[in-house]
Amino acid sequence: MSILARDNSLLKQAEVEAEQVVSLLRIAVALGLIGMFILAVGGSEVAPEQYLRRRWLFGLVTIISYLLVGVISLWMARSGRIRSWMVWPLVTLDCLFMLANTWAGLENTGLPGELTFILPPTWLVPAIFGFTVLRFNPFLQAYCVAVIAAGLAALSLWQPQEVTPFVVERARDLLSGPPNVIRITMIVLGGLVLVVAAWRMRRLLHRSITEAQQKANLTRYLPAQLTARLAESGLEELRRGNRQDMAVLFIDIRGFTRWSQGRDPHQVGSYITDFRSRVQGCTDTHGGMIDKFIGDAAMVLFEGDNAAVRAVDCATGLAASIAEWSDARLAAGDEAVFVGIGLHWGEVFSGVVGDPQRLEYTVFGDTVNIAARLEQLTKQEQQGIIVSAAVLQAASVAPASQGWNPLPAAELRGRSGGIEIFGRR
Repeated sequence: MSILARDNSLLKQAEVEAEQVVSLLRIAVALGLIGMFILAVGGSEVAPEQYLRRRWLFGLVTIISYLLVGVISLWMARSGRIRSWMVWPLVTLDCLFMLANTWAGLENTGLPGELTFILPPTWLVPAIFGFTVLRFNPFLQAYCVAVIAAGLAALSLWQPQEVTPFVVERARDLLSGPPNVIRITMIVLGGLVLVVAAWRMRRLLHRSITEAQQKANLTRYLPAQLTARLAESGLEELRRGNRQDMAVLFIDIRGFTRWSQGRDPHQVGSYITDFRSRVQGCTDTHGGMIDKFIGDAAMVLFEGDNAAVRAVDCATGLAASIAEWSDARLAAGDEAVFVGIGLHWGEVFSGVVGDPQRLEYTVFGDTVNIAARLEQLTKQEQQGIIVSAAVLQAASVAPASQGWNPLPAAELRGRSGGIEIFGRR
């Protein structure tokens, strides 16, 4: 699975998980409205007019229906029955709940559309927007805004008429105590929804930052080339490891221990830094991966397409780069630099080992041991590079045409028979 596809899948999963939170808030809003409705209407000693009774009855029925929508959506979310596409009709129901109550208010009171926004249901808009924010979907948010804006715009054109004393009296009723209590309740509920949305976004942001820091810490110990693989498949997949064909290259500075004795630490550090920068640069150029630096030595890995070709090119490129550096040092009056490079191709086990405090990506197997042994043979055979016939064959390199000289077969401990090898001075 690609990183983009994985991100899209995670976003869809987040939308479904958010529906459980939204369902709980939907239930809380409905219960809060029912409670305020009972306190506001039940506490009034004045008998309401007939239109207010119709209005209150319709409002109570729609609130109870909205409560049932919240209960059903919560059950579906917790039972795993909710799907990402279901979020859209649920958002539509949120919008229609507010718009239907607003329309009923205009219809029952006979108020003109110009007075739409004095009706208490319109004050539920912040809570509905908050519900949509919790889904982390800008397209869903835009849809919600469009539906509410279009609905309220249409209602504002409902039954245009002049402002008569009858309209003024009805408007005065809607600006009295009980409706204002419901307005305040809706504002509080909308604010609470936004608080939950902000809290959830803050928690998700904290989790994202924590995961990013953990991955950054991992990449401090793991090769940079594994960052994409780590993000795509996860650490556990790298821990399991796998067997694969790979080219393994060892490079070591000759006589470094003797050279460094008695020298200023700053000079030694600068020397090693120059060496490692050249190894790193050549490795990056040829698509390799530095497994580790060990003092004045390095182990480099090559995998994937044309790995053997890139490994052979890197070995010769490293030799040329070190020779150039050596010439520059000689011109400056310093000592020359000599290295030994060993390269082999074969099957290895690769994976991540260690505990969370110290992880390490490495490879094991006979191939690694042979490559290290070939590097050690460079001093004995007085060669700059020694490669196995296996890596030249994998790279489709004809030894004679590429300047590789055959050497006596390498007799390695623990193996029967010698290994065919080639060298360059």
